[in-house]
This record gives sequence, C-alpha cells and structure tokens, in this order.
Amino acid sequence: MKFQGVLFFPVTPFAPDGSLHEKRLAQHIDAGVAAGAGGVFVACGTGEFHALTPDELERATRVAVETTAGRVPVLAAAGGPVPVARDHAVRVARAGADGFLLLPPYLVTAPQQGLVRYAEEVTAATDLPAVFYQRGSVRLTETTAAEIAALPKVVGLKDGLGDLERMHRVVRAIRERDADFQFFNGLPTAEMTAPAYQGIGVDLYSSAVFAFAPEIALAFHRALAEADEARVNTLLDEFYGPLVTLRDEVPGYAVSLVKAGVTLRGLDAGGVRAPLVDATPDHVARLAKLIDHGLEVAGA
Repeated sequence: MKFQGVLFFPVTPFAPDGSLHEKRLAQHIDAGVAAGAGGVFVACGTGEFHALTPDELERATRVAVETTAGRVPVLAAAGGPVPVARDHAVRVARAGADGFLLLPPYLVTAPQQGLVRYAEEVTAATDLPAVFYQRGSVRLTETTAAEIAALPKVVGLKDGLGDLERMHRVVRAIRERDADFQFFNGLPTAEMTAPAYQGIGVDLYSSAVFAFAPEIALAFHRALAEADEARVNTLLDEFYGPLVTLRDEVPGYAVSLVKAGVTLRGLDAGGVRAPLVDATPDHVARLAKLIDHGLEVAGA
C-alpha cells in the first residue's frame, strides 16, 4: 500500500439530532476523491475519532470503502486501550478498509518498549497494514521507531510532534533497513511545515484544508512538488499562515474550523461533539474571507 499526492482526512458529518450522517459523509468523501485525493483517512483526528462509538467508526469506514470503490486506499483510526484498539482494528477490517492509523494510548506515559508492545499487540488483531502515529506522550527514539517499523504489518509512521531533529534521526534509522517505508507529516495544518519535512525526506502529509478547499491544497502541493518557492511562500503567507493564526485562537479549532469550512463550501457537516466547540459566527466569517482569498491566490 503506497500513497502519493494529497492525503484526505474527511470530517464526520452529524445530523441535527447528533447522529452520524452517512449520506453526507459519502458525498464529502466522493467529492474529495473526485478532486484528486491520494488516499482517504476516515474517522481519524479531523473526523472526531475521539467522539465516535465503535459502531460509528465501523459504519463510517464502510461508507468510505463503498464510496471510494477502490479508487484510492482507505484507512480508519484505531486507538486507546489495547482491547479497545484491537476491537477498532477488527471493525475497520470488517468494514473493508485497506489499513488503519494507530493512534497513541490515551493518557498513558509508557516506556519505549511498552510502545513497541502496544503496536505489536494491536497490529496482531488483523491482517491489515498499519501506520503508527506518534504524538502527545508518544515520543519514539530512533531505536524504538526502527523496532516498530520492523513489525510485519507496520508500513508507515506519522509524526505529530514536530521535533525535526528527532524525526530526522528516525527517518535515517528506518530507511537504513527499509527504503520503502513511508513517513507522514501529521502536524495540524501540515502545509506550514511541509517544506521543512520535505528537507528530511518526509514528502507525505495530511491536509485538513483539502477537506474544505481542495483547490488550495492541490495548488500548494503542486507548487511544493515543482519547487515553486515563490508560489509556496505566497500561499503560506496569504492563506495558511492566517488560517493557523485563526486556528490557534481556540483549542480544538483544528477540527471545528475544518468542519465549518466544509459547511461554507456547500455541504452541511453539522456541529462538533463535546468537548470541542463549534466555531463562533465571527470566526466563521473570518474563515469565509480566508477561503475566498485563498481560492483567488490559488487561481481557482
């Protein structure tokens, strides 16, 4: 399972009664794939994995699989305590996904060998390939990362820490043994750090912007791939930078603003579930202006 292009992390639309809106999720995913997504990561961080029931996770995965119909790979999230994460992995496999993104254990600070054991026990639950996600309290050394990467079902490592020096050592350690192993930049609004990650050999990244403005996300990705530094910098200065400023005003806006953006672009994704809060009308208005300007800069 190899990825290329912009990786799409869809939001999870909810109906007015708060339930999972499968039809709108299908519409959202279909539009993203048609726009050129290189892969779909459903019910992950942007998709409010933390707020979904196991049944909703399985249903969302099945919707993604049926909607993509084999056009691009589909992964969904698994995480939490080992028995729960194993159940997630089984459900994701049953729904037909191509793999899963393994999120860190919740509120646990573990020794390095414990993280290896966690990855080993969860990935053993199915035959699916897995991408290990380091973030929060999970900070792998290059030795641990190489040990996890050597597990038979682990095919990638996603970084949500932003420690480039540490990540560079991890990349070098793993690629000494496996030149095909895949690395992902998983920081919020990853485009802001994509040039830096590219410099250490990490070309893949998750794009939350793709969920509501694929035209902008694709324009940036093309500029980065073509080493068009002037265009990259213009998009960073005039769209992504201001978006990050707005995002950082309220905790959780890395999800809430994306969901608001999806609704602004014509698909009502509903609100976010607690403990997140919906973007305020003023912030939504600022987001709308940013999107309009970003589309103009992108030439869309």
